[in-house]
Amino acid sequence: MYDPSFPVDLTTCDREPIHIPGSIQPHGALMVLSEPDLTIIQVSANTPALLGHMPQELLGQSFSLLMGPEALANFRESLANEQIESTALYLLTLALGREGRMFDLIAHRMQGMLIVELEPSTQSDQSVILRVYRMVRSAVTACQRAPTLRAFAQSLAGAVRKLTCFDRVMVYQFQADGCGVVIAEEKDEAFESYLDLHYPASDIPRQARALYLRNWLRLIPDVTYQPVPMLAISPDHPSIPLDMSYAALRSVSPIHIEYLINMGAKASMSISLIKNGQLWGLVACHHHTGPHDLPYDIRAACEFLGHVVSLQIGDKEAAEEAADTIAFQGIQAALVQQMSVANDVVAGLTQFHPNLTNFIDAGGVAVCLEGQHVLMGTTPPEAVVRELIEWLGQEVRDSIFATHSLPQHYPPITPFTAIASGLLAVRLDRTRPNYLLWFRPEVIQTVRWGGNPTKPAEVQEGSAVLTPRRSFEVWKERVIQTAIPWRSCEVAAARDLRRAIIDLVLYKVEELSRLNEELTRSNIELDSFAYVASHDLKEPLRGLHNYAHFLIEDYGDKLDADGKEKLMTLVRLTQRMEALIDSLLHYSRVGRAELTWVEVDLHAELHDVINLLAPRLQESGVEIRVPHPLPRVRADQARVREVFSNLIANAIKYNDKEQKWVEIGSSCLESEENGPHYLFYVRDNGIGIPEEHQEAIFRIFKRLHGRDEYGGGVGAGLTIAKKIVERHGGSIWVTSHVGAGTTFWFTLSRIDTQHIPGRTSMEYL
Repeated sequence: MYDPSFPVDLTTCDREPIHIPGSIQPHGALMVLSEPDLTIIQVSANTPALLGHMPQELLGQSFSLLMGPEALANFRESLANEQIESTALYLLTLALGREGRMFDLIAHRMQGMLIVELEPSTQSDQSVILRVYRMVRSAVTACQRAPTLRAFAQSLAGAVRKLTCFDRVMVYQFQADGCGVVIAEEKDEAFESYLDLHYPASDIPRQARALYLRNWLRLIPDVTYQPVPMLAISPDHPSIPLDMSYAALRSVSPIHIEYLINMGAKASMSISLIKNGQLWGLVACHHHTGPHDLPYDIRAACEFLGHVVSLQIGDKEAAEEAADTIAFQGIQAALVQQMSVANDVVAGLTQFHPNLTNFIDAGGVAVCLEGQHVLMGTTPPEAVVRELIEWLGQEVRDSIFATHSLPQHYPPITPFTAIASGLLAVRLDRTRPNYLLWFRPEVIQTVRWGGNPTKPAEVQEGSAVLTPRRSFEVWKERVIQTAIPWRSCEVAAARDLRRAIIDLVLYKVEELSRLNEELTRSNIELDSFAYVASHDLKEPLRGLHNYAHFLIEDYGDKLDADGKEKLMTLVRLTQRMEALIDSLLHYSRVGRAELTWVEVDLHAELHDVINLLAPRLQESGVEIRVPHPLPRVRADQARVREVFSNLIANAIKYNDKEQKWVEIGSSCLESEENGPHYLFYVRDNGIGIPEEHQEAIFRIFKRLHGRDEYGGGVGAGLTIAKKIVERHGGSIWVTSHVGAGTTFWFTLSRIDTQHIPGRTSMEYL
């Protein structure tokens, strides 16, 4: 009795034991034989009409009762020659029963018994067999030549309809979620098209799919048939219940029959399409104008075609993916070349053609690498992208994340679903937030179902009977917040690009390390050469200087004024040459000497530098300003003091204002590129530096003014300051406007210490 409290849902179909129906379809007879004596232990109840024998006359008797000795010998020979373990095969055609009617015998073994199906034979003549062969061969060739999977399926549907003459033939492909979609169709023009209709997974229950894997072809010639019960030699015989998984005559679930009737089908046939041991799809055939039976040879041809094309499905899918992969590889090679030439990953991916927007079909791309965020195409705002990256870093562990419905995973993106319903994210670094992101826009899809996909459970007359839906009119479902799904080849291409970028970066790191080693070695050699050269040059130069003095002292009274002036010029030139050599020697030492790293109180060092420069400050009338105390850093004390000394001395020297001042200050900064560091500046209100010379001033011996202007000098101070700062891992640069003053900026790494307590700003006169 039906219990209303017991839930009746779609799993009722999944629990139906359709492989042991206990009955068959009436267009043939079925017998279960024991071996080797061929005793009939089960028989279908329709033997009187087909064989002229009552079931009771056959049960317990030998199968030989139905045939003569020669036929029996042929039957036994066929059994010995064919492999029919769990596979139903045609054995031979024999005259059986009282009237000697011709039957096709199809046999297989199951549960240790021999199951023989008898179908009235409609053996074709040789010309028909040849015609069927040509049709199958033509179908296989057409499928092989089809350029796409859809074209392949269309060729298959056309070939099966031509072979079978069904009113409608569809190729039905299963989706990942178990639902199916009609991807190809051949039909009579009088009938409505089912092409591209979706069908819910419940239309083909789990155990039915399992049977499709075992039995490649299933025919129902007349959906209005009356099931024929199986009768056994005894009610408790071990053969009961009989597993008919491989039997062509197996009776069909009444739910499936009602389903077909509701669709308007009078007959049906299905051919399994199996890829790598998994049910990929079906060739579904429907006849709407009446019953439709097929002889065994046509069914065998269709089953053979199903086997052959199943082998081609993987090749077709692989060929489509291979073509896409070749295209991806071509663009990837161009991107890698661009990154190598540009010596910049971000520039190589974004600033040339092709770029990442050409690599994978998407509405927009975000390149988030080493603190840079480059957005291309249509993407969410940068702030939203940063938040998304933070979520990816916390919640997604895999290096590749692909979804066609991002709002389901990350609800904060919902306001931007119009442009970012789909996301393909590639993480380039496990420790830093370096990502490539492709966004796909929302595609508001109208999925056309063959009836409402929510199949209701209907209670009939107080019994828990699940009936299939009665309506197969197109039922439309509006799907929002989804994008076109990412194909497997696209995800694979993104993964390959990730590997290529990582390999390139590693190569660049190795190459940079090698170049740095060579540069270090070259600098050491150059510094050594400069030291030796400057030292060796000073000896003859000192001799020239001394001999010039000797000539003036010993022969001055014998020289005229012009001669004396020439000797004095020689003395001045040797003095200048010695100053240049001293500067070169000092620059060489700065490059060669090991740095002594200690914690340095820059405020105290600045105080000492200002005291040393006090005479020049008083003479020039320059005001020193220090708005805030300078911090402590880890550095070489003497070298850092020299940087401040050179920069302040320059600021004093190149100033033509009446009220001169020099300001020294610092600020604390942090960046992804340089980490925590201090930015120092030395600012003046002096003469300024033309923009075109602001890089040249850091070259050794480069002066912008005459030898004796602004106190003279050899032009090495800024070069030495630059060398010292760079050896400390910092950088130095200048900003200036002619007539409005100059600011020199330089950076040094920060250490975690505080300013010395009790400090105040300083002012020096």
